[in-house]
Amino acid sequence: MTTPTEVQVEKAADGVWFLAGGTHHSVAIEMRDYIVLFEAPLGDGRSNAAIEAAKKAIPGKPIRSVVNTHHHFDHSGGLRAAAAEGATIVTHAINKAYFERAYAAPRTISPDRLAKAGGSAKFETFTDKHVITDGARVIELHHLKGNTHNDGLIVGYLPKEKILLVADAFSPRQPVTKTPDQLNPFTVNLWDNVKRFGLDVQTVVPIHGRMVKVDELRMEVGATN
Repeated sequence: MTTPTEVQVEKAADGVWFLAGGTHHSVAIEMRDYIVLFEAPLGDGRSNAAIEAAKKAIPGKPIRSVVNTHHHFDHSGGLRAAAAEGATIVTHAINKAYFERAYAAPRTISPDRLAKAGGSAKFETFTDKHVITDGARVIELHHLKGNTHNDGLIVGYLPKEKILLVADAFSPRQPVTKTPDQLNPFTVNLWDNVKRFGLDVQTVVPIHGRMVKVDELRMEVGATN
């Protein structure tokens, strides 16, 4: 199966770009002097396309950080492409040993972009909460405690823009018009954590599916508050 490399760029807010167009999406966030890329999925093909789209949407700035939501292969396969750009990989601390061991292995049969460049990846990790800021824009990263999809699953939150960035715990491919008879435990856990964090969410930007208003997430979990 060919990985989709066409990227559809949609504005989520000033300086925040939804890089969609395939099965797995990314988000480019403009900071004062650099770009933060949220998620580098699948592999070099898809992530290189997302990187180029990010640099076209936000010209003249390097990608300094790439946020990895969790270690599953389809959400981490493009991290090495971002590392080849010089980006630091930001991920939950539970993933660091795994990535460092995997990345230390030689890639001689089919070298990827990082191997061809002869470079190495840099990591920045956290456990519960991490903040990326340039003094103006703030990106909060939160660990979804108790989410059984992945022990190290994290979400992003932009407090000024009231945007939630989420992978796998909520993937609204079709409009949510009613609460399902059987609730998805991953999504219920997401909502419980959002309330616990005290996040004021207006828009949800998912790694799978459509960008939606928070009302669809509320309906998906049958929330009344």
